[in-house]
Amino acid sequence: MASSLLIRNGWIIDPVRRREFEGDVLIENGKITAVENSGQIPTQKASRVIEAKGLWVMPGLIDVHVHLREPGFEYKETIESGTAAAVAGGFTSVACMANTSPVNDTPYVTAFIRERAKEKAKCRVFPIGAVSKGLKGEELAEIGGMVEEGACALSDDGMPVMNSYLMRKAMDYAKAFGVTVISHAEDANLVGQGVMNQGALSNELGLRGNPAAAEEIMVAREIALSRLTKCPVHIAHISTREGLEHVKRAKEAGLAVTAEVTPHHLLLTEEKIRTYNTNYKMCPPLRTAEDNEALREGLSSGLIDMIATDHAPHGVTDKEVEFDHAANGILGLQSAVPATLKLVFDGVVSKLRWVESLTLKPAKLIGKNLGSLNAGADADITIVDPGSSWILEGAHIKSRSQNSPFIGERYKGGIHCTIIQGSVVYENAANLL
Repeated sequence: MASSLLIRNGWIIDPVRRREFEGDVLIENGKITAVENSGQIPTQKASRVIEAKGLWVMPGLIDVHVHLREPGFEYKETIESGTAAAVAGGFTSVACMANTSPVNDTPYVTAFIRERAKEKAKCRVFPIGAVSKGLKGEELAEIGGMVEEGACALSDDGMPVMNSYLMRKAMDYAKAFGVTVISHAEDANLVGQGVMNQGALSNELGLRGNPAAAEEIMVAREIALSRLTKCPVHIAHISTREGLEHVKRAKEAGLAVTAEVTPHHLLLTEEKIRTYNTNYKMCPPLRTAEDNEALREGLSSGLIDMIATDHAPHGVTDKEVEFDHAANGILGLQSAVPATLKLVFDGVVSKLRWVESLTLKPAKLIGKNLGSLNAGADADITIVDPGSSWILEGAHIKSRSQNSPFIGERYKGGIHCTIIQGSVVYENAANLL
């Protein structure tokens, strides 16, 4: 019998048709060939059956914002280790940012990442090319060549592009080549040496502040440039109520503007910085409870299009230093699903909106025909066990790094199974319990 797999009696969540029902999914030769109500597909059709009663069956999760660190920073992460973390977290596809060493600013580096992924990756890997050479914001990177080698978007993530003319030209080229510009929307001059949200708490703790206005200003600029160039622009890791208000007005005006939010900006606030734990240091910084609430409402309504982890592994020497000097960023791939499921269980975000934000919307951003359970689609599927109860421990982390504030947290809900092109690549979250 040809390779085939039947997922039976699962709670199917389909973001394309916007429906939920108990049903079966048949996979043959890496493709979804049928999605029916429970009992409609004979078990004899499959060489293997996964009993999914009580489990959620959805398209494979897609993360459009990860840092795989290879080439150049393999002590933090590699394509192999990062994608191992991805499939353990339910992700079947990731898009990796350009801040490697050398920077992914030429077709040669893009090709290296693509070829290395073919050899070592546990999931699909889509490179994101740099906007500027060396992420310096001075000269455009080799945009056409990178896109030809497989770059799915452009971003200088980690380094705001301060030169408005350069960003305008990048959008002109991106529009011509049919890709989106992803903006790290911060005014670097306003951020200065800020290491946490600017406000009363930063004054109390004696730490330099990064004001919400730094994000607000740059979100407004990117929207203005998108209006000028007609290029789609995506706001990475939005963190402020004010920035979100700009996105709302842009969408109301019909502009091609999208936004993502990270699990940590949805769930954590600046109050965590009281511990001076550098695992709470990220860029943009954790904001206020009011910002949290605005972001949650934005995700629920669809104003914020998607969840992205900004998975940013760092070694011990990067994090176990004074707060001022610690690197920004935390792990995210293995904690994203259980962390954000809390919003579903609390009734903040619907199951369908949650699934859409992790599948269909990210697929559209990077221009890939994924995020679907339609017959004929590639069989990338994530199965979630919403009833599991477990603690994320350091031993569970597949990344080369351990910089996560979520380690030690008890969660409800976890990954039961990750399937890519019909092959089970990660199975049963029970092995974490």
